[in-house]
Amino acid sequence: MTALGKLFRTTTFKLTLVYLVVFALFAAFLLVYFALNTRRLITEQITDTVNAEITGLSEQYRIGGIRRLVLVIDARARRPGSSLYLVTTFAGESLAGNVGSLAPGILDNPGWSESAYRRLDETDGPVHHALVRVFQLPGGFRLLVGRDLEERERLYHIVLSAGRWSVAIVVILGLVGGFFVTRRVLRRVDAMTETTRTIMSGNLEERLPVAGTGDEIDRLAENLNLMLERIEALMHGLKEVSDNIAHDLKTPLTRLRNRAEEALRTAKNEAEYRAVLEGMIDESDNLISTFNALLMIARAESGHARDDMKEFDAAEIARDVGELYEPLAEEKGIALKVEAGVSAPVKGNRELVSQALANLVDNAIKYAGPEQKQVNGQMPNIVVKALSDGDRILLTVADAGPGIPEGDRSHVVERFVRLEQSRSLPGSGLGLSLVSAVARLHGGELTLEDNKPGLKSTIVLPRAGPQPVLAGS
Repeated sequence: MTALGKLFRTTTFKLTLVYLVVFALFAAFLLVYFALNTRRLITEQITDTVNAEITGLSEQYRIGGIRRLVLVIDARARRPGSSLYLVTTFAGESLAGNVGSLAPGILDNPGWSESAYRRLDETDGPVHHALVRVFQLPGGFRLLVGRDLEERERLYHIVLSAGRWSVAIVVILGLVGGFFVTRRVLRRVDAMTETTRTIMSGNLEERLPVAGTGDEIDRLAENLNLMLERIEALMHGLKEVSDNIAHDLKTPLTRLRNRAEEALRTAKNEAEYRAVLEGMIDESDNLISTFNALLMIARAESGHARDDMKEFDAAEIARDVGELYEPLAEEKGIALKVEAGVSAPVKGNRELVSQALANLVDNAIKYAGPEQKQVNGQMPNIVVKALSDGDRILLTVADAGPGIPEGDRSHVVERFVRLEQSRSLPGSGLGLSLVSAVARLHGGELTLEDNKPGLKSTIVLPRAGPQPVLAGS
């Protein structure tokens, strides 16, 4: 397809043509309407003038009879640019006036009519047209008064001619403007198309060009760039997950194989085989837990869990999670407190929010063990809160453990990331990654702050329903 053919097939050029045709028709209608109204106004002026003259001449006839009327008409007919005058007898014989000839039958029909005529002093040349009125006087005499229509027709044709030229100029300028506008838009679209081809070839770092005009194409490009950034992040995340799975799961799988191989080589009785198999089952359970966590993160990040979103009370979840983990906390010498007395309505996936809060409590118990003493000598405690903050619901877990350095807080939410102080403890490095994914799924976020000492983890979720009305407000 040629460049010109591609330009003519664009939506912008087609829309330009449609708007141009509509505007040209509208302009032509206005010009014709203006021309016709101009003609009508001139006709009304002529009729008013003729009626006034006939009234005056009738009065002259009433005062002085036909002789006085003839004298008045002879005087008026000699003036330059005068109207048309003619006085005849009942038989049609001319008595006075400046009209030499008329269309047949004009004098026989009293009232208004348009007629071809020649003045009395014209014997040849073009025939003129006039708007005349025939008035019958007492005694059978007839009086004709009229005005030439040349001025009216000339002005009418001037307006029509100007209108035709105006419409032609509008069409030409519209086509030229549409051509340049379409070519400019087509260049931007071609640039975006070329960029998309580069992206499809595998270069996910490319972005659609933004002209900076703020128009609809810029807004489309900006939204597509945001989408591309999200796709690039997901692809990098997928690559990192693949790499992490390959590295982090290789070790437990190798241990499983080594245990089985060792059992085959060294086990001598059923008890030894059983001990090896039990260890392998524990290792398999850890692997299954890791895969379950990965599947839950994938489910949250893909948005499929939105199908199960319902309204529930996050404060009730906080109480349930606190009750579930309280025995484990007591076993480790940690006081677990739950502060969730106020209703905290949230619309979302109850299972995922419960799992996310449970992960935070589990991490707090794991890293705030009895060896983490406070300054006053008391055993550490963990506080779980469900708070209502305007249009937000905050699920907070605060502990008195070692905390997370500020520089590492943006990395601990990534998959399989474990800090040095947690390497010796069991875990897969997926807990906070799941919490962050669940928070994003619900339109919220996970924040990590210094609890001085310890860590304060907060799941921020949008509130469902109206905000509570404070007493006295």
